[in-house]
Amino acid sequence: MRWEGLAGLKGMAWVPAESAVEELMPRLLPVEPCDLTEAFDPSVPPRTPQEYLRRVQIEAAQCPDVVVAQIDPKKLKRKQSVNISSVNKHRSHWKSQQLDSNVTMPKSEDEEGWKKFCLGERLCAEGAIGPATNESPGIDYVQIGFPPLLSIVSRMNQATVTSVLEYLSNWFGERDFTPELGRWLYALLACLEKPLLPEAHSLIRQLARRCSEVRLLVDSKDDERVPALNLLICLVSRYFDQRDLADEPS
Repeated sequence: MRWEGLAGLKGMAWVPAESAVEELMPRLLPVEPCDLTEAFDPSVPPRTPQEYLRRVQIEAAQCPDVVVAQIDPKKLKRKQSVNISSVNKHRSHWKSQQLDSNVTMPKSEDEEGWKKFCLGERLCAEGAIGPATNESPGIDYVQIGFPPLLSIVSRMNQATVTSVLEYLSNWFGERDFTPELGRWLYALLACLEKPLLPEAHSLIRQLARRCSEVRLLVDSKDDERVPALNLLICLVSRYFDQRDLADEPS
C-alpha cells in the first residue's frame, strides 16, 4: 500500500493511492483521478484548487516507493562527544577583550576573594538573608557578584578554574543552591579540559553528590533549582564520564 501526501502541507490530509483502500479510509479531500502521464511543470503555478491537487498527485506519483539512505558506516564508528562550551576554542579572542574598570579578578589562591567575586559580598556575608535592596540605580556587582562572562573565565587557566571550583564546591557543601552559584558552577565545568587533573576529578564527583543531596531535600519538582541541579549532575556523569553518578532512567 502506498500513501501519497499533499506536498507543502505537512501534517494535513493524506490520500491513499489505491482506490480499494477508500472503503476502509475515505479520502479527506475528494480529487478526481489524474492522468499520471501528464507533463508536470512545477514552474507553472496552478490556476485552480483542483489543478493544484492534481499536480500534487502527479508529483507524489513520481516519488519512489522506497528511499534508501546512503550512510557512511565509518562515520558511525567515530567516537562522538558533546561540546558543552566553545570557551577553549575562542579563548584567545575573549581573553583579548578589555575588562570593565570595576572588574578586578582575585589571585588564584584567594579563596574568600573568589567567593565574593562570584557570589557577591551580600551572599557571602554571615547571616545575610532576604533579597538585596537596590539603593542605587545601577547594578552593584560587588554586592551581587560578577557573572561568569567569557571575557572573565577566558582569563582563568586550568589551575585557577580548579581552585575556584573547589572554593565554590566547599561553600556549596554547607549552604543552599543559588542561581549565582549555579551559573558559576556551570561555567567552570565548561572551562575544564579533558583529560581531567586528579584533583578536578575528585571535585566534580563531590559536586555531583552534593547536587543530588540538595535535590532530595527539594519539596516540589517544580522548584526552579531542580533543572539546574539536574544539569550539573548530567554534565558530571555524562560529559565527564562519571557514569556511576548518573540518574537512573525513569
